[in-house]
Amino acid sequence: MILFGGDPHGDFKPIIRAVEAYTPQAVILLGDLDLERSLEQEVSAIIDKTEVWFIPGNHDGDRDCWYDHLFASKLGDRNLHGRVVEIDGKRVAGLGGVFREKIWMPPAQPKFRSHKELLFACAKKDRWRDGIPRKHHVTIFWQQYEALWDERADILVTHEAPSCHRYGFKELDHLALALGVKTVVHGHHHEQYSRRICDSQIRVHGVGKAGVCDESGNILITGKQDEQRRRRWYR
Repeated sequence: MILFGGDPHGDFKPIIRAVEAYTPQAVILLGDLDLERSLEQEVSAIIDKTEVWFIPGNHDGDRDCWYDHLFASKLGDRNLHGRVVEIDGKRVAGLGGVFREKIWMPPAQPKFRSHKELLFACAKKDRWRDGIPRKHHVTIFWQQYEALWDERADILVTHEAPSCHRYGFKELDHLALALGVKTVVHGHHHEQYSRRICDSQIRVHGVGKAGVCDESGNILITGKQDEQRRRRWYR
């Protein structure tokens, strides 16, 4: 069993509680971890009970410490972004980060196709640690997206949403179809829902903020924002 954790934004108690209750083989965090200490410290209660994987979200590039506590942590090699890994007998593809106007905002053509192209155009004052700006380490580049097209997978995890969400992107529909996945799971929008990619059998599950779901989209722990919306609705 694989569990999927919606954007924690610093709150790891729900995913820890879910691991203790359901004993999954692995958990995948869907970005925006907002780490005030290293990832292995935040999940120390479950690190020996399950495999912890992640994709980055846009906020993971907001601060130096959030970036370092994720990418330089002892679990930094569990980043699924831009690759396919077998987890619990399933091939899982990852595409973290977000589309940005300066780099690539579909359906427009990419302005910079790779980190290398951006770095070449980057003024020295705009560079971060002699490389591209920090926030663009969690930006989707065409080169990363294109590389996944030659892969095959069962599940695609993304931070952005495919087009079945009102703020989603058809480019993620196309990627899911190219990969041959049966399921897409995403975070970012803090909404818990299940739909299909148009004209396909691919199921899409959005996960709420700090919520947890399983591979079938069953809600194991309701996201915080969903609870707030219910309270407003019934008020």
